[in-house]
Amino acid sequence: MSSNEQDVFMEKLSNITNEALKYSTEAAEFVNKNVDQISEHIKEALAKAEWLPEWIPEQFRPQPPPPPPVLTVPLSALERVQSWISRHKILTGMLIVATGTVAYRTYRASESLRKTRRAKRARTGGRVEVVIIAGSPALPITRSLALDLERKGFIVFIVCNNHDDEDFVKGLARPDIRPFGIDITDPTNAGNSIEHFARYLQTPHASIPNGKKHHVQLKSVILIPSLNYHTSPIATIPPSSFADIFNTHLLHPILTIQAFLPLLTTRLATGGPTDLIKLKDSERKESSPKVLVFTPSIISSINPPFHAPEATVCSALTAFTEVLAGELNPLQIPVTHIQLGTFDFTGFTPASQQNHPRAGGPHGLLPAPGASETLSWPDAAKHTYGRNYVAQSSSAVSAGRIRGMRGSSLKELHNVVFDVLDGSITSSTVRVGLGANVYGFVGRFVPRTIVSFMMGIRKVDELAVWQSSSAHGSPRSAAESSAAGSDEDMMTASMMTTASDSFVSVQPDVADANVWKEG
Repeated sequence: MSSNEQDVFMEKLSNITNEALKYSTEAAEFVNKNVDQISEHIKEALAKAEWLPEWIPEQFRPQPPPPPPVLTVPLSALERVQSWISRHKILTGMLIVATGTVAYRTYRASESLRKTRRAKRARTGGRVEVVIIAGSPALPITRSLALDLERKGFIVFIVCNNHDDEDFVKGLARPDIRPFGIDITDPTNAGNSIEHFARYLQTPHASIPNGKKHHVQLKSVILIPSLNYHTSPIATIPPSSFADIFNTHLLHPILTIQAFLPLLTTRLATGGPTDLIKLKDSERKESSPKVLVFTPSIISSINPPFHAPEATVCSALTAFTEVLAGELNPLQIPVTHIQLGTFDFTGFTPASQQNHPRAGGPHGLLPAPGASETLSWPDAAKHTYGRNYVAQSSSAVSAGRIRGMRGSSLKELHNVVFDVLDGSITSSTVRVGLGANVYGFVGRFVPRTIVSFMMGIRKVDELAVWQSSSAHGSPRSAAESSAAGSDEDMMTASMMTTASDSFVSVQPDVADANVWKEG
């Protein structure tokens, strides 16, 4: 074999060796890879298969393969926020609603504070808008509202039922806060007073002596009933007290509005014949006065025990206001019911006026009832109602105030009243003051049993035994019986003779009577 042939043979032999090494390496890799996968599948199948310990011990069960490692990538702040929102969707929605509400109310409050509130003036600079406040001048809310409206450019008349009220108004020493004397209980006198006031509106006035005259316009009638109510169980309230409360707190406001209705619904002629005048809607809205009715809303919203007078009167006034609105709205005379919460009168009422018999204390309300008021009750009433009355009196709501809180600023009430007068607020019902909205919500949606429980009302397991009055004393004589019968006849005759009058008559000798039987 020549050298060339040997070289060719060696070259082919080396190529065969390289190819064999290559194929053997690939075969080994393929086998190793598939064997590993097959073994993993077998281990996983054995780990998941039902194991029979009686055949093969449990310790020989192969362990499942560990999970693959998870790569943790740090999240950005935005991604963490998005992840939290996706996990707490309901809470996020509540936060968005609450934040939006607070932002909206804050914006409205800031806009309200920046608003300029001034009454319209004549071209000569004189006052042209007249407001009548039908409320006791001794109430702090009446005086504060009158002073604020006068400061904003209104001519304010305060309804006075006697000379003391007129002196009280004159004592304010404001030329544009004037008394409006009217006797609501005398229809003839009330008609004459309204007629005199109508002539005042029809007569031109000058802001300065010998100046150019202009007519004034009735802007609103504001009704402020008394805000003072006594608390007591229904069974311990004498009939005369109910009659007085209904006469002064309910009947008197109704008669006041009734007396002013002809003035509200009639177009006052300022010149020429007094024929019927057809007005456009815009002109009627501009010239029509507004009626505002104030009522306390905390007690009447939840109607708690031992507040029957206030709950009854306020509910009746609310119904009366709704009926009045239904009658005056077709005439385009707006009627607004302003439901009052708690206000702070401390800085408004001077110390010399806090003891005024009709002022009702520094906050314009009667003091909160206490345990001492139960001392005058009969023993049976004390046993039946005493514990719950004292517990309710010491609760967060007592005598129409929220214990421990000073109340809203009077400026909030003043702004709301002006916004109603100028048409910025057109709602038929407006709640203003601390607690007005909260207790309105509680009264509509919270069960009464829960409200009573939170106010300390508990079950009374033991009741007093009924004892007839004849068991502890001699029966009445025939003369006493006939006298009692004559008294009853006199009371019945008196009530029949006064049926046509405005007030219910209660005889003095039965004024302090109630349903409890004294032993």
